[in-house]
Amino acid sequence: MKKIAIITGASSGMGKEFARQLYLKNDSDYEIWMISRNLEKLENAMQDVVREKKSSCAIKVFSLDISGESGVWKFKELFLREKASEDFKIDFLINNAGFGTYGPFEETPLVRELEMIDLNCTSLTGICGVVLPYLEQGSKIINVASLASFLPLGNFAVYAATKAYVLSFTVALAAELKEKGVKVTALCPGSVSTDFANVASNGARKEVLHGKDPVKVVAHCLKKSQKGKLIVLWALKWKITAFMSHFVSRYAGARYTYLFNKRPYDNSK
Repeated sequence: MKKIAIITGASSGMGKEFARQLYLKNDSDYEIWMISRNLEKLENAMQDVVREKKSSCAIKVFSLDISGESGVWKFKELFLREKASEDFKIDFLINNAGFGTYGPFEETPLVRELEMIDLNCTSLTGICGVVLPYLEQGSKIINVASLASFLPLGNFAVYAATKAYVLSFTVALAAELKEKGVKVTALCPGSVSTDFANVASNGARKEVLHGKDPVKVVAHCLKKSQKGKLIVLWALKWKITAFMSHFVSRYAGARYTYLFNKRPYDNSK
């Protein structure tokens, strides 16, 4: 039976890289679903993925706004329609879709913060819930959290909170699915060279500072996920930061980052 990998936020960044690496390592019995809102970017990403190698591994692109509760039901409708037309096993569910905002909470657009919660938390939770009954022994879930999930962060308050939710939810889900043989992983990257900063700053910062190579981050995550690793941190600096967070008070971490970790942002647009 065919295996599939479902990847949200697949039109760029790590989502696109997950699709690329899974495409390169699989063949005719495999299918990758690349899901994102922007169809043009999604199709361009798919072309980039298949350019490196001619493979019988299939790719389907789905232009879908998965944000919030309504997005979950749209995804469920798509999933059940595809499941009814052709049976398959789920190899990977990779919840990569998400975004952040830079700046103090009172200075960032409230609608943008609420949209972030809808996508980073509601959509991820709902998609896990839709797919979960169809997972089998050997199926794998990767939920993309963040290094920001380990402490509350000033100038990054809502984003860090959403990723703390993702990490907590992922750990609990791993505990619940252990007997079913489903491997659940929280990927907790720090700075990675994607379009994250450009979106979070509303164009004020074009590139992530000191961003790590997404190719290495994704390769490491896929390798560790196969082995059932619960929390994945690639860079040594990230591992040290996560470890040291256990010795810093939550308020102190938030206050320090508010005072000294200023990030550029443009709320005039």
